[in-house]
Amino acid sequence: MIHVFAHITAKPGQRPAILELFRKNLPAVLAEAGCISYDAVVDVPEFGGFQAPLGDDTFAVVERWESVEALRAHAVSTHMAEYARNTGPFIAQRAIHVLHAA
Repeated sequence: MIHVFAHITAKPGQRPAILELFRKNLPAVLAEAGCISYDAVVDVPEFGGFQAPLGDDTFAVVERWESVEALRAHAVSTHMAEYARNTGPFIAQRAIHVLHAA
């Protein structure tokens, strides 16, 4: 299994716009062969001392894929290319981590 942790920072005030586009794209991603899970996550408000908050303009996407091949197919899919075009103007920074169990 492949895990992906994508850390996305929106331009100030633009996180809601990106998350709206994420939700619209979600059914297409979940229908992909090999997609186990694909979730956008934000901070739990005021959780407490040990939390390292992402911040108001940042969210993460936590993904699980059956294989490297499934993730590669996802990365070049038509709906992801459209999502990237649509969200690009709203994104300040992103980092994508592709991981497997140690």
